[in-house]
Amino acid sequence: MGFKDKLSQSYSNAFINRYGDRITQVQGRALSVKTEEKSFLGILNTIIVTIVVKQDSARTIATCVYKKKRWFKKPEFIPVSQGHSLLIQGLKPDYSKKKKKKKKVKDYISIMNVMNLTNKRDLVPVEGGQKKIQRVRQDRRFK
Repeated sequence: MGFKDKLSQSYSNAFINRYGDRITQVQGRALSVKTEEKSFLGILNTIIVTIVVKQDSARTIATCVYKKKRWFKKPEFIPVSQGHSLLIQGLKPDYSKKKKKKKKVKDYISIMNVMNLTNKRDLVPVEGGQKKIQRVRQDRRFK
């Protein structure tokens, strides 16, 4: 194993040890997408994207937020519209901080990666390419 492999493996192990219990994944249809872009004197650019997703399996609604700050360049986000099928990977809120501060922490998932399954685009490219999600379709003729 080379130096780059050891370094990337140690980073991934440290991330999993720190955030492993908070990592979550949401799959469903986008109900609403709200994008806010702000610029401070053209130097500090921020983007905040709020996506409300109706999950396929659990029939619940999840609010997902993507926040990114960048110096001199505008941060980018993939095109997402209402009704698109999405697979969102992110972190659940840290409930231990909620108990310490005794303030109400809004339950939302902070987005790390978005896979738009409708137009086959990713926010962060995945090594293995697109994940194939298999759905079994029943045909009524053969019953």
